[in-house]
Amino acid sequence: MKRNIVVKIGGSLLFKKENSIDTEKIKQLGTILQNQEHIGKCVVVCGGGILARNYIDVVREFQSNEALCDIIGIKVSRINSLLFISYLKDMAYPVVPESMEQLAKALLSKKIVVMGGLQPGQSTTSVALEVSEYINASQIVILTDVDGIYDKDPRKEKDAKLMKSLTPQQLQDLILSPQDTGQAAAGEYRIFDAVSLQILKRSHIPVRVMNGNKTEQFQKFWNGNEKVTHTLITPHKS
Repeated sequence: MKRNIVVKIGGSLLFKKENSIDTEKIKQLGTILQNQEHIGKCVVVCGGGILARNYIDVVREFQSNEALCDIIGIKVSRINSLLFISYLKDMAYPVVPESMEQLAKALLSKKIVVMGGLQPGQSTTSVALEVSEYINASQIVILTDVDGIYDKDPRKEKDAKLMKSLTPQQLQDLILSPQDTGQAAAGEYRIFDAVSLQILKRSHIPVRVMNGNKTEQFQKFWNGNEKVTHTLITPHKS
């Protein structure tokens, strides 16, 4: 039975340390996505990454306008989406949907749909979760630059522990402090913010967070092997 799936590709995966586009990574991920044998509807959501944050930093230097920063982040995420469309060629719908209505039309093509942000104040993770509800996805895969969700920031703490499974409430308790509004500023990198957490709670769709830099792991998962390093987020802790 074919499964509907949403893949969120963090913008951090698309650029090298010197901020140049990681062409090989796009090829690797795109090649994996081209295997649609067991896939029904497939939607890929791209983040903005360092390019979006660079633009946003300059805007903030010029003026205090978070709405404009959001708009720039959305536009960059759509440009990143076009990079994947260019690699996937005829397997992808040729236009980046800019609304749920446009997504509905794109899905009629039965091709891979690649999109970025939709509206100010909404992260691309929130977009991925909302899209998963819309297409009745069996699961969501979030590809980031770490192995999953940790009990503390693995980039700063050497003893950070990978959480193999979490409920949405446990995830919220882990990443949001009582003083934290949970709303990420434009361009701020968070796997989940308050909006995405609320959608996650209501959707009951399993979410797997894994390292997109380890493309061999993602390929194993894509081919049906779930025994790869990741964090599974489900309503009931396994």
